[in-house]
Amino acid sequence: MQKSLSLRWLEVFQLISKSGSIQKVAAETGLSISTVSNHLRSLESALGVDLVDHTRRPMGLTPAGVVYARYVHEGLMTLRRGEAEIRSGSWQHATDLRMALLDDFDNEVGPELFQFLSTALPRCNFRHYTRPSHEIIAKLQEQKLDAGVATRPAGLLPDLIEYPLMRDPFILVVPAAYSGSVEELTKPEAPLPFLRYSRDHTIGKQIETQLTRLKISLPNRFELECNQSIIGLVAESSGWTVTTAASYHRAQRFHDKVKVVRFPGKSFARTVSLFTSSVYPAATSQLIHEALQKSLRHHFTDPISARFPWLAEEFRTLPAQDA
Repeated sequence: MQKSLSLRWLEVFQLISKSGSIQKVAAETGLSISTVSNHLRSLESALGVDLVDHTRRPMGLTPAGVVYARYVHEGLMTLRRGEAEIRSGSWQHATDLRMALLDDFDNEVGPELFQFLSTALPRCNFRHYTRPSHEIIAKLQEQKLDAGVATRPAGLLPDLIEYPLMRDPFILVVPAAYSGSVEELTKPEAPLPFLRYSRDHTIGKQIETQLTRLKISLPNRFELECNQSIIGLVAESSGWTVTTAASYHRAQRFHDKVKVVRFPGKSFARTVSLFTSSVYPAATSQLIHEALQKSLRHHFTDPISARFPWLAEEFRTLPAQDA
């Protein structure tokens, strides 16, 4: 009689196929190394075929393993989607939401969003996190979050569903007392240093890509993770920066000591989106998207567009179906 396959075996095999390491899977799942190894061996024994080349490090899949991994991925995704639909049903019956917000929106949008959702989803338990975009995307891909608001990264995200929220244009922020030209700031002998966003973060990578396209090379004297710190340093006339309209708006306590300037040359922008795992119910995702759009218009795009009419066309919310 053919041995039944264990769901746990399949889950462990999927993790091994991604990481190529039994040790990493053990650390991620909390299982012992021997237990993970036994699960894999049991699956291979039940199928009567080697799925992994145990002689390689990192462990690679055999030809049979490559084929089987594709079916396991599709099968587990179907099961998880079914579980999510059964547990959540229509959006009124959703019971769990693990959600992260980009830190730009944590102060104003976050409380308003979760106050709305607590009424709209009366049976739902919420876990809220604030993270930079690249960490939100990573946690969604690891299925440690159900939804997250983050900057769209450069690469494809095949396991996630994207609901575009906002086009957020890049601008220059300089000290209020600065009277020179933008061109002076981009020269080697610039009167003020350039304050960089960390290139580990999505926003930092996007700025560097655009500067490279424009053949602008600036010394790397200051590289910071915190938006408030960067705008605060600009307010103290310690430098200038490239940021986005939303990030500038968040640093309101410094607005009287800085001024906003158009980005020179062709404008560029980041797209902020709601991302969800592919198994999360679409009705709940659409409810969250609509609430976020209303909040972003109220707190971000409307006030900034009123203050800087030249940004009105570029700084705007996006319909969910926009690519």
